[in-house]
This record gives sequence, C-alpha cells and structure tokens, in this order.
Amino acid sequence: MKKEIKFSLLYRDMWQSSGKYVPKVSQLEKVAPAIIDMGCFARVETNGGGFEQINLLFGENPNIANRRWTQAFNDAGIQTHMLERALNAIRMSPVPADTRKLMFKVKKLQGTDIARSFCGLNDPRNLENSIRFAKEGGMVSQAALSLTVSRVHTVEYYTNLANTLIEMGADEICVKDMAGIGRPAFIGKIIKNIKTNHPHIPVQYHGHSGPGFSMASILESARSGVDYIDVGMEPLSWGTGHADVLAVQGMLKDAGFLVPEINMKAYMEVRALTQSFIDDFLGYYINPKNRQMNSLIISSGLPGGMMGSLMADLETNLAGLNKWLKKRNKPELTQDDLLIKLFEEVEYIWPILGYPPLVTPFSQYVKNLALMNVIQLIKGKSRWSMVADNIWDMISGRSGQLPGQLGEEIIQLAKEQGKEFYTGTPQDLYPDNLDVFRKEMKEKNWDFGQDDEELLELAMHPEQYRDYKSGKAKADFEADLAKKREAKTAGPEKKATTENCEPKKLYIDINGEKYTVGISYNDIDIAGPDGNGNGTSGIQAEAPAKDNNNKNGGTWEIISPLEGKFILTKDPSEKALKPGDLVKEGDLVCYIESMKTYNAIVSDKAGEVVEIALNNGDNVEEDDVLIKLA
Repeated sequence: MKKEIKFSLLYRDMWQSSGKYVPKVSQLEKVAPAIIDMGCFARVETNGGGFEQINLLFGENPNIANRRWTQAFNDAGIQTHMLERALNAIRMSPVPADTRKLMFKVKKLQGTDIARSFCGLNDPRNLENSIRFAKEGGMVSQAALSLTVSRVHTVEYYTNLANTLIEMGADEICVKDMAGIGRPAFIGKIIKNIKTNHPHIPVQYHGHSGPGFSMASILESARSGVDYIDVGMEPLSWGTGHADVLAVQGMLKDAGFLVPEINMKAYMEVRALTQSFIDDFLGYYINPKNRQMNSLIISSGLPGGMMGSLMADLETNLAGLNKWLKKRNKPELTQDDLLIKLFEEVEYIWPILGYPPLVTPFSQYVKNLALMNVIQLIKGKSRWSMVADNIWDMISGRSGQLPGQLGEEIIQLAKEQGKEFYTGTPQDLYPDNLDVFRKEMKEKNWDFGQDDEELLELAMHPEQYRDYKSGKAKADFEADLAKKREAKTAGPEKKATTENCEPKKLYIDINGEKYTVGISYNDIDIAGPDGNGNGTSGIQAEAPAKDNNNKNGGTWEIISPLEGKFILTKDPSEKALKPGDLVKEGDLVCYIESMKTYNAIVSDKAGEVVEIALNNGDNVEEDDVLIKLA
C-alpha cells in the first residue's frame, strides 16, 4: 500500500519570505475559493508570525482579516494553521503568560485549528506553555524543532527534543528547516527516529528552497515517514520561499507515494490572483533578489523567512553607510559587497553567541549584530560596540538557554557592562499585565472586541495598535507607498531637473584642511553647508562632525548612532523621559528601533532635558539630534 503524503500551502509564509507586506483581507477573501478549488491542500497556513502585525502597519484590523480569511477554509474542511514563537508569541519580544493564553483562545475562536509553536532556542521550557495553552484553547498543538547545522545540533539532539515535546503533550511535530540548510540525510534520520519512537504522532516538514537542498530534503522526508509537506506555489515559490507544489507532487508521485491531484485551472487562477496582488502594491516591497536561490546561505544559515526584510535592511543601511564613506572620500560599497561581509560576520559571531538556531527572532538578532559589527568595523570602530537590548536578553539567558557555550570575548564584554546572567525559567521574568491594557482600553473607551480580541491586539502589539487606532499607521503606509510609486513612475524628464543633478557638493582636501564646495546649476544656487544656498559664493571650512562636538547654542545634543525609529519606551512599565527631567551620564534616555531590535541610547553627559527633538515613532537617520540637555 502506498504511503499517503498530504500538502500544506504556506500562503502566509510565501509573502513574508518574499517581502515586507501581505495581501489585504479583500484580496485574501478573493483568492481563498481558488485555493480550495485546487483540491490538493489538506492544510493552509493562514496567520501568525508577523502576519497580523503587518495588518496593523498598513491600517487594517488583523482580527477581522483573520476571521474572514479562515472562514472559507473552515467551511471547506481544510485545516488552518498559524505560526507562533513560544515565549514571543506572535511578536519579536517576550509576552506575559496571560496574554499568551488569551492568544490561543482567540485564534481558535477566529477559525485557526493548529498552532505551530517554535522556540528560537529550542528551549522546552518556553514551549511547555505553548503546548498547554494551545490544547486548553481547543487547538491542535504542533511543536516545532528549529533545525540548524552545527556541532551541537545533532540527530540525537533533535530526537531527544522531539521526545521531550511529545511527553509535554504535543499532538504533532514539525521539523522546521527555516533556512533550508538542513542536509537531506540528516533530516531523514531525525524524522525516521520520531516516527519509530512515536508512530502515531503526525510529522510535518517545513523547508525553504533558498540554498538548494529542499527537493532532496522533501524526498528524504517522505521516505522517512513524514505525513505532511509544506509547499509554496508560483509566483512566490523557490527563491527565499518554498518548493512549488507542482514539482513536489510530480517528484513524490514518481517515487511511488500517494499524493493528491491538482486542479490546474484553479492553480493558474491562484497564480494569476497572487500576481495581481503583487502588481497592485505588494511588489513594491519585494526585493527581486529574494526570487533567486543563493547557496551562499549555506554557510551563514540565515533563514528564508527573514530574507525579505534582510534585503530591505541592507538597502537602508547601505545608503547610510555609503553616505558616510562618500563624505570621507572613501570607496562606496555595493549591496553584494555588504551582503558578503554580513555572511562572513555571521559565520564568525554565531559560535561566540552560543549557536542560537537562526530562526525568528534570534536570526534577526544575530544578523543585526553582525551587520552592526560590519558597519562599526568599516568606520574604524570596534566589534560589539552596538549590542541591542533584545540581543543582550538572548546572550544573558533571559530568552532561554543557548544550545552552546558563549565565547570568552562576549562573556568578558558582559562583565564589563555589568550584565547579569539568568538561569531561571524565562517566562517568570515577564509578569502578567493584561489588566494594564484593560485599564487603557476602558480609559480610551475602546471596544474590547469579540472574545476580547481587540484587547489581545493591544497587549500583543501596543505601539502598532495605538498607531492603527489613531490612523497614523494607515497614513504612514499610504505615504510610503505613494513615495515608492512616484519613484518607480518618475520619467527621465523629472530625473534631469536641477533638483536631481549630482553632485550638489564637492568635498576637497587642501594641505590637510577639509572644505565643502556648493555647486550651482543653471544659475540656481544649491544649498551649501549652511543649508541656505550660501555654499556657491565661495569655499567654506567643513563643520566638525557631531560625534566630535555635541555642543550647540549652549545645549548638549544626544545624537543617534544609527538609523531607525525613535522610541521613548519599549515597555509599559518604563517612564518616558520629558523636558525638565535630570539625567546622569550613562542613563538610558530612549531607544532606536532598528531591524526589529531595540538599541538602548544612553546619555553621554549629565544635565537637564530641555527638548525632546522627535516625536515617539519618528524615523531618524544617523547623526540626527534626539534630545537636548542644558
């Protein structure tokens, strides 16, 4: 009798592995019937991860979106599943237990059947509550093994982890090959051990196609007894995404497995609709390089699910870095130059950081730290000079136990900075706080929503939810989209205008003295160093860099060391700085949120706050003034 293998469509992950945004609810409702008509999917991944946070970012209610999106699959008898990050639930930072528990209850009532829970550190203590809360909420608990390749991540390691999670009550196991770097034979051995030890436990394989192993890994998984295979489909398969269902079906059918037939007319309809969503607006947030496979990922192990945001981060940081290089008459870098430097730095720091599996959020932490190291080293500064708070939480054990030992240089840095290591249960560090958000909703007269789902959104994503409620999120998204559309449609006549001529300034060195020269085109003055068009009348000495002199008009300026978003507080328990407050040298004054991590900004001088130069949530560039002291 042929072994039956079922398919799960990763319609959520397809988008998030390719770019930043996901379809709007009207688009999701439009494509759902065609996905059902394909007739080959036993499961569809509908929500979770960053999906619902993205809804908020473009001003859409994620609860309404989730209920309406899952309804069609519920009616058709197709199971829906979500992705959640254990201690971090469906965000990037730890979540109190009462909010985590409410999440599973709400998501089940909204129509989600299966909770795929993973801990980025594979710490069973973080997964124990996920398993328990999912089952209490009426969901199927699918516990995931976050797969990676290192000297500590062996077949025995993952076999024992699966045994532990099943003993804790997990109904299913997912072998989550988030970077696609798992070698086929290695994956096969893990799955075979699980099925041998627990023959009645369903096993699902999830792998990305980026490095090139995925088809062989899928075939090996099938031969080892896997029950479900995660697949993608065009136009968002392959690349940083997942193997296409057509290729997987053809391969497994030829190998003698029982697989479902595919309604090709419906396949083409889903394909066309998905492309129409890309053409509508989502394509503006998809880097073309994410549609390519890249075996360089094998060495760094960075996951496909974060490659969409990685390329956007590289583009942003490259622009700032090249601005810095250009100002100092140094050769600029290409995106490929920076990418290779990043991959090399990830390889270097990963063992030093204790081999955290490179999956959300720890893949972002390792990538962000590597990128900061690269940028600081290029600027002549030292490695480890910018370590975000979230990353210290990972290093110090506040997020869970690292699989490997920390390197001596990071241990020494922790001692120098007074960081304390934690060995207790991570959840204990984050006390229940739903009552804080209940109070806020009552004070603002906000509707708690069906099954307290609006309360959940505020507690899970406070800043994004407040911006959604105020309309700021939608306005910011529409402004950003308009800017991207304008940039794409700008004709050659616009690009040839005076405003777009280059260069507007020249930086020259005469006998060791640096000077800036403003340039004029067509008798129109272009702003020189003083910003008022006075640079064209002569040569002026370049002002000292801010990092050498923070004094300005009797005040002391705290400046941003990197690009990102200005955040006064990251936690409801923190008190925001305000004018009139006194700060000491070394005091925490704010954060810069960059690449999904919070970088603590401390005052380099004692004084009284006379001005907060930015609004909470404003975008900042490197060297922007954040706070003024007297």
